[in-house]
Amino acid sequence: MREKIQYNHDDLVILIKNRDKKAFAYLYDNYAKAIFSVINNIIQDVEESEDILQKTFLKIWDNFHSYDISKGRLFTWMLNISRNMSIDFKRSKDNKNKIQNTELNVYKLNNLTTGEDSLDTIGLKKVVEKLKPEHLILIELSYYKGYTQEEISKELNIPVGTVKTRIRKALLILRGQLKDKIELR
Repeated sequence: MREKIQYNHDDLVILIKNRDKKAFAYLYDNYAKAIFSVINNIIQDVEESEDILQKTFLKIWDNFHSYDISKGRLFTWMLNISRNMSIDFKRSKDNKNKIQNTELNVYKLNNLTTGEDSLDTIGLKKVVEKLKPEHLILIELSYYKGYTQEEISKELNIPVGTVKTRIRKALLILRGQLKDKIELR
């Protein structure tokens, strides 16, 4: 049975600054759970939190030279990195697109049966087709063809802000029409 290695704070910092992989493994083993907890508290998705945890430790390894022991404890510095990466992820356009697509898919799963013809069971195609052309094209490109907002902006030669506003308005119109349609059933 091997003896578990223990490092004090100052020795650990020196070893990692010298690119000691065993010391970094010790750092990961002793701090990953706490940092994961902070990340997951912000992200609230285990898989995404695990990805951000790995990216956080890569960033810590790559930027360890910038850690200044005189400005604070190592754990605090690592927490700030993990918190900032989590917040950046939450603000990222990819995450916003994922959330929008997930909300639509959850709505479909909760309110529709499976299969292509199920869209017509509540008349979704007819409701979508009643949208103004400026909204209809955006819904088709975004949800049926999987375009990002930036791709739609380039395709239609309109600002991204306009794309976002029109998609949001179209979704609100659809939500209202579908809600009315479902309540009538």
